[in-house]
Amino acid sequence: MVELQTARLDAVFHALGDATRRRMLRDLAGGEMTVGQLAEPFAMSLAAASKHIQALEKAGLIRREVRGRTHHCRLAPGPLADAHQWLGFYERFWTDRLDRLERLLREEDARAAPPPPEPPKPEGDDR
Repeated sequence: MVELQTARLDAVFHALGDATRRRMLRDLAGGEMTVGQLAEPFAMSLAAASKHIQALEKAGLIRREVRGRTHHCRLAPGPLADAHQWLGFYERFWTDRLDRLERLLREEDARAAPPPPEPPKPEGDDR
């Protein structure tokens, strides 16, 4: 089971590691698109777009359906939730570390700060 999850996460991060594929996913968040529509902003061939789409499919991030001669793609966000969960562990780790660092720096600043000046004594006060 762990090996399957590892392979799935590897495929997701591989797919997300390319700016073209991230843009395709963002575009698909707006709704279903054809392969031609996905390729259009990049001025790439349908064959090149298809290779990117295959990487997204392998990661389970999109679903492709063939209707006649047209390939329609839609977002399948489930694997993104798995990646988000995996990243969440490290987010908590670094948030805790950075909170501790902030606290230590504030304590150090408080120790290093000169004491506030005493208010002036009113005239005629000999105390």
